Amino acid sequence: MKRSRRRSVVLSIVMIAVACLVGLPFYYIVVNTLKTPEQSGRSPLGLPTKLYTENYTGVFHTIPIVQSFLNTVYVTAAAVALMLLIGSLAAFGMVLSKARLTRLLGAALLIGFVVPFQTTLIPLYQDLAKAHLVDSLNGLIVIYAAGAIFCYFLIQGYMRTIPNEIIEAARIDGAGPFRIYWSIMLPLIRPILVTVGVFQTMWVWNDFLTPQVFISSPTKSTLVLQVYTAVGEFAVNWPLFMTMTVIVLVPMVIFFLLMQRHIVSGLVSGGVKV
Repeated sequence: MKRSRRRSVVLSIVMIAVACLVGLPFYYIVVNTLKTPEQSGRSPLGLPTKLYTENYTGVFHTIPIVQSFLNTVYVTAAAVALMLLIGSLAAFGMVLSKARLTRLLGAALLIGFVVPFQTTLIPLYQDLAKAHLVDSLNGLIVIYAAGAIFCYFLIQGYMRTIPNEIIEAARIDGAGPFRIYWSIMLPLIRPILVTVGVFQTMWVWNDFLTPQVFISSPTKSTLVLQVYTAVGEFAVNWPLFMTMTVIVLVPMVIFFLLMQRHIVSGLVSGGVKV
């Protein structure tokens, strides 16, 4: 009893130390956005003697934060919804089908994980230019829809744990494939949909490379692109850079904390079913 208690105490101490180490960069960024440049230079890790909010007011006056926030929300919401829809439909089709060709097709989708995204940028840019989707938020959504491959593999694994008798009973009652998918399968796989949706939301929200390559208009910039406005040719505006970083990170931190319970429940549900 005493030994297990000692282990829990040691584990708690180690986890607290690791949490402090991981949280140190975030603390450094947040604290220095509330200081003057002189205070940041004298004491980078110290608390501010007086709150300095001009970094935030300056950002909102010089950068179209609201427009960039709305752009990011639109792209993220539409892309994640499209990824979940395509991924769940593909997984449902693979689970229902018994043909060998579909299994080979599923194996071929693994190539999507092998080929680096950076190697496809030039042909992808050319294709989007022909479709007039370059410098377009809808073009970003089309690109992010390729993330449905990741959704497909996770959702398919979860779907295969659902008893086949449920689908067979629905077929006997006269339900068609779409009715089975919409009314039976989607409610049953809701935990994994939420879990995958959270992961994909954080990926799209924080992605920098894709909007940097395919977006050129300031009015269509995402929040992550606005962080780059602090980087000049010869110098970096560090107060602006850190302030924009906090503005980008805070919504995702809140979102992750709110959805953390659903992530754990989705992973645990899948583990228990297996």
